[in-house]
Amino acid sequence: MKFQPKASHFINGEYVEDTSGAPIDVIYPATGEVIARLHSATPEIVEQALNSAKAAQSAWAAMSGTERGRVLRRAADIMRDRNRDLSIIETHDTGKPLQETLVADATSGADALEYFGGLAASLTGEHIPLAGGDFVYTIREALGVCVGIGAWNYPTQIACWKGAPALACGNTMVFKPSETTPLSALQVAEILIEAGAPKGIYNVIQGYGDVGASLVTDPRVAKVSLTGSVPTGRKVYAAAADGMKHVTMELGGKSPMIVFDDADIENAVSGAILGNFYSSGQVCSNGTRVFVQKGIKDAFLARLSERLATAKIGDPMDEEVNFGPMVSENQMNIALGYIEKGKAEGARLVYGGERVEGDGFYMQPTVFADVTDEMTIAREEIFGPVMSVLDFETEEEVLARANETEFGLAAGVFTNDLTRAHRIVAGFEAGTCYINTYNLAPVEAPFGGSKMSGVGRENSKLAINHFSEMKTVYVSMNDVEAPY
Repeated sequence: MKFQPKASHFINGEYVEDTSGAPIDVIYPATGEVIARLHSATPEIVEQALNSAKAAQSAWAAMSGTERGRVLRRAADIMRDRNRDLSIIETHDTGKPLQETLVADATSGADALEYFGGLAASLTGEHIPLAGGDFVYTIREALGVCVGIGAWNYPTQIACWKGAPALACGNTMVFKPSETTPLSALQVAEILIEAGAPKGIYNVIQGYGDVGASLVTDPRVAKVSLTGSVPTGRKVYAAAADGMKHVTMELGGKSPMIVFDDADIENAVSGAILGNFYSSGQVCSNGTRVFVQKGIKDAFLARLSERLATAKIGDPMDEEVNFGPMVSENQMNIALGYIEKGKAEGARLVYGGERVEGDGFYMQPTVFADVTDEMTIAREEIFGPVMSVLDFETEEEVLARANETEFGLAAGVFTNDLTRAHRIVAGFEAGTCYINTYNLAPVEAPFGGSKMSGVGRENSKLAINHFSEMKTVYVSMNDVEAPY
């Protein structure tokens, strides 16, 4: 089983290799097997990619939005036609079950290409009439060369969530995937060329943190969009600020999910499963602090345990399997370490808690109850399948506790009291909130966080503002008056 691409990088419309870069082994999380070897970008490769993006940008921006949108919409069609092949690559890259990648990865990337392709022709300025006949008009302009830095949990989706709005606005992009999952973005770049994109508008280079740092600090770069952890975000944001670059930061979280005792327990358990165990818990917006009102705590935990017992763990290429391995041995060990901290600090292990024997980086879905706010597992982002269940009694109490975190990416509430639901989400300090569901992220809706969870928004019309800027033109129809 090999997934060796034609070369490590995709620059100016073609694959490019430079084997003098540090090796990047692609490991299939289900077996631990090396399935491909790529190479980190050398300074020469970085230079080539940035020069390519810079050279292509003005001609791409000069095309009409309709023409740019047509390319993106063609790419969306190709991506959907190849969904199965792309999903197989994604599963081998990330370890996520094929059952999941078939519906959540390339398809959501195609949605982004289609949505922003459709918006591209509508990106205009406005005419602002003033008293006395003067007027102002605005021109929406591309920023220039954009850098996208991806995370390893949704590599195809992130490559498109960043690329689609950037390209729709007339920018070009150099995208660096996570070194853990380097395969999928190359497919996106190849598909864009096949869809008629000019060479150089979307380039992919591989690399470790040093490659990302060299991109972020380059004076040719106008915008940086990162999906990653808070510590990485701090560094990238600071480096970008030094050059006054535009930034979008989509970072981590420790999001609360509140379940009131009038909630539909089946729906609440479904939301908790989606918000903790989908993608083996490796989702930035996961609701990993589940506050359950005391009246239904026992029923909630009992039903949750019953349903977790039906999860099918195994070969992610088997479409019956719905719970796959962690992305890497390191990530699995981090999560297992948090389980030991939970036990040591007095949390009650209700379900799971063990590594699954055999090949690959598998661990059980894990639930702790009787968790308190000061426990490590309730404060730090684990990024693995570990749920903390906390008790609460009153609405005022739980809202204050839910917000007592440096993070603010997402939050959810389950209740059949509609007015309470809206009160709670109005009080949440989080950028993406859910009522009686969790973790849905349609491209039509803004996605992003507050506090330490990031800045800016991805998806929706708001993303256009993060990849373009307005030029204001004042037109005088009168004589100019001056004081002397």
